[in-house]
Amino acid sequence: MKSVLIIGMGRMGRHLAKKMQELGNEVMVVDKDASIIEGMSETYTDSHIGDCTNASVIRALGVSNFDVCFVTIGEDFQSSLVVTSLLKQYGAKQVVAKAKQAIQMDLLKKIGADEVVCPDWDIAEKLAVRYNARNIFDFVPLTAEYSIYEIPVLKSWVGKTIQEQDIRRKYSINIIAVKHNAELRPIPGADYVFDADDHIIVIGKSSDVFKIASKT
Repeated sequence: MKSVLIIGMGRMGRHLAKKMQELGNEVMVVDKDASIIEGMSETYTDSHIGDCTNASVIRALGVSNFDVCFVTIGEDFQSSLVVTSLLKQYGAKQVVAKAKQAIQMDLLKKIGADEVVCPDWDIAEKLAVRYNARNIFDFVPLTAEYSIYEIPVLKSWVGKTIQEQDIRRKYSINIIAVKHNAELRPIPGADYVFDADDHIIVIGKSSDVFKIASKT
């Protein structure tokens, strides 16, 4: 369990707070709009009204006590910069800030953000990858070259084992899980027999995975 501070209760902030709480973390939510916080106070007992561009507000929150602080302020990028800077100034261990443009990402990193996320870019990248190649059901980028993908098995694999198909050598990918009828089977053994309805979760280079996906 982690202690989490989320500043800015726009759409992203609300979703993030909900998920972090569902995962069993201690969540404090903060927004300068009193009506927003009043509406969330029953769900989040640790909720505060405050303008976090004010140093006294940041200091009063005791930000150094949180494992991670999220800055999810919506349209006011200047406020995001000020809040991020103040969080680091008052000892925040890890600050994750939201950006909408490349220049915003650069500025947030320069003033101390440990990580900057750009939700619009992330969604666009996922859509581009999914619809660029056939049968890419999901993917998680890891580096510029490597990602994790969910793809169906080839028809020629059905009824045969992972070992028989010699997947790693022939296709330059590693199978980290098999999804069968919505059931996930992590780290399948070499003797696992492929079913026609299987999806495999693989790690590999995009070019190698796309070659397989184009054959399914």
